[in-house]
Amino acid sequence: MVRKTMPTRHIIKKKAMGKLKEVPFRKMAPNIVTLMALCAGVTTIRFAIIGNWMYAIGCIFLACIFDGLDGRVARKLKASSKFGAELDSLSDFVSFGVAPAILMYQWCLHDLTHWGWIFSLMFASAMAMRLARFNTMLEDESVPEYWSHYFVGVPAPMAAAIAMMPILIWFDNEEMAYLLRNRYICSALMLIVAFLMISRIPTLSLKKTKISADWFVPLMVLFVLFISCLLTKPWLTLGLFTLCYLFTVPLTVWRFMREKKMANSTTIEQSKE
Repeated sequence: MVRKTMPTRHIIKKKAMGKLKEVPFRKMAPNIVTLMALCAGVTTIRFAIIGNWMYAIGCIFLACIFDGLDGRVARKLKASSKFGAELDSLSDFVSFGVAPAILMYQWCLHDLTHWGWIFSLMFASAMAMRLARFNTMLEDESVPEYWSHYFVGVPAPMAAAIAMMPILIWFDNEEMAYLLRNRYICSALMLIVAFLMISRIPTLSLKKTKISADWFVPLMVLFVLFISCLLTKPWLTLGLFTLCYLFTVPLTVWRFMREKKMANSTTIEQSKE
């Protein structure tokens, strides 16, 4: 009696399926957090369509929190993966690119009809290009050391916050609607943020920034003051904080140019030796 054997192709497929069935939970945890951020971003669109501005803004800030957590969870659990990185970029594009664009269009840009939608598309497109460049730079090992303290362009969550800044301030100052809800001012702001995202302007990154011990206590006092203002006037505080971030961009560029000059001078001296 001849014994039938399973083709090699089926055996390999069966083994591969067996491996896929066993995935440690720690590998899933970061992706679950990322999906929570994605769901918060999509929910922003829902609230924007029905005109519930406060809930829409709240969902975007909730997405910011989840976006900050997923990377830390992945590093703590040693569960980083290419799948997670791609999912994170998709979540960022929806939460900080598509959702704010639709929110601003529904809030005031619809008064410009076709042009308002064009400005929203430009913002979302700039976010997509900014995230694509960020992903490619992660694999670039030739980036100079002085770039380690800076982002290239405005990061995605801050870009979304800057675009929504008029709404944040408007919550506590509705009498200034003629200025904050002005379609021309908001359109200009969307264009400026789109440019800042795709530009190569260095912006501050706190991931590897170290502070002097002399500044520890003053910074803690400022942090307590910020939390107090946030609990008292949350929307106005967030709006003014975002505005202050915009003012730090020129100072960051000046600091970056100085560090770049010092690094180039050191390189030239070492090459002479």
